[in-house]
Amino acid sequence: MQYRIDPKSGNSLSILGFGCMRLPRSLNTRIDIGKTEKLIMDAIDKGVNYFDSAYIYPGSEQALGEVFRRNPDARSSIYLATKLPHSQCRTYEDFDKFFNTQLQRLGTDHIDYYLIHNMGTLASWNRLRQLGIEEWLAKTKETGLIQQLGFSFHGIHSEFIGILEDYDWDFCQIQYNYMNENYQAGRKGLLAAHEKGMSVIIMEPLLGGKLAVGLPKKAEKLFKDSDSDASPAAWALRWIWNQKEVTLLLSGMNSEEQLADNVKTAQTALPGMMSDKESAVINQAVKIFEEDYKVPCTSCNYCLPCPSKVNIPGCFAAYNMSYASGYIAGISNYLTGTSTDPEKYSGPRNCIKCGQCEKQCPQNIAIIESLEKVKKRMEPFWMRAVTSIVRKVMH
Repeated sequence: MQYRIDPKSGNSLSILGFGCMRLPRSLNTRIDIGKTEKLIMDAIDKGVNYFDSAYIYPGSEQALGEVFRRNPDARSSIYLATKLPHSQCRTYEDFDKFFNTQLQRLGTDHIDYYLIHNMGTLASWNRLRQLGIEEWLAKTKETGLIQQLGFSFHGIHSEFIGILEDYDWDFCQIQYNYMNENYQAGRKGLLAAHEKGMSVIIMEPLLGGKLAVGLPKKAEKLFKDSDSDASPAAWALRWIWNQKEVTLLLSGMNSEEQLADNVKTAQTALPGMMSDKESAVINQAVKIFEEDYKVPCTSCNYCLPCPSKVNIPGCFAAYNMSYASGYIAGISNYLTGTSTDPEKYSGPRNCIKCGQCEKQCPQNIAIIESLEKVKKRMEPFWMRAVTSIVRKVMH
């Protein structure tokens, strides 16, 4: 494992961090604690020492806490990160309420890296300041309850710079991958944070897995022809680790195979390692994706639950697949994602245009408009007839 130094604390952080939003789940959708424990302990044994959770990740903090209880030495061997759900904070007392709940869930007496979750505008930070968050942060840092303080960001570049300049942050977390080089905070934001001496944590390095699986066939062939030993995921991770301004990236690993592949890539990942030829391959892959990838959904599920039970991420995944992998593959995925049972249908025809999803989307996707495009492509009149027959046959 390679490590990079957090300039504010001097901590040596593994360049591969473990994102705990997508932990292994059983058929009843609950986190499978057995598989999770094995995966986390294996990651620690392989040198991963940064684990990232959040208050709003369903069951994530509780699962980590259970792993720590089962393995008492694990907590002291890693750096633990989690996040405050600032949009749910209405009073000063709420800061303590959420934080104390997190300490209890995680079974710990302090948080190494604490983030204000999903900041998107300077106005949202100013609202927290009016509630007294600066006083609260000073108190919790002074007592050692919080070691390092940062924020995760989803918004436009100018707002990122505004938040960055308004407080003496220790680190930040931004979405960044070869498809999002100039999106949200972007590379300019990465450089700005680095110049302030902050650690920069990268989330969505694989765009919710889209840069690892379900690639456009042309991109898949491009990577294989260029380096048959490296997976598409390895290409995406190397592109990020190639940049010296990055401290570490978070990968939402939920299988031993994913962990092994990522660790293998991390073992030789150094700044400036990519050749001009390899960079050209990435640039070519971006052009392929731009042709086939229509909706920039990362399947983070922040838009859910939908009050009308629309499977928003599933609809977008199938829609994108219909361009990247062919219409038949997309329709097959669409039928699975929106249910073959008419009574459990969760496609775009259910949308009542309430806009709740758009308020929650960290990618700022025009979800209502995009669902209309999904409906037009995936449910033309003739396809509705076909899918109706399929659903009747299957049920």
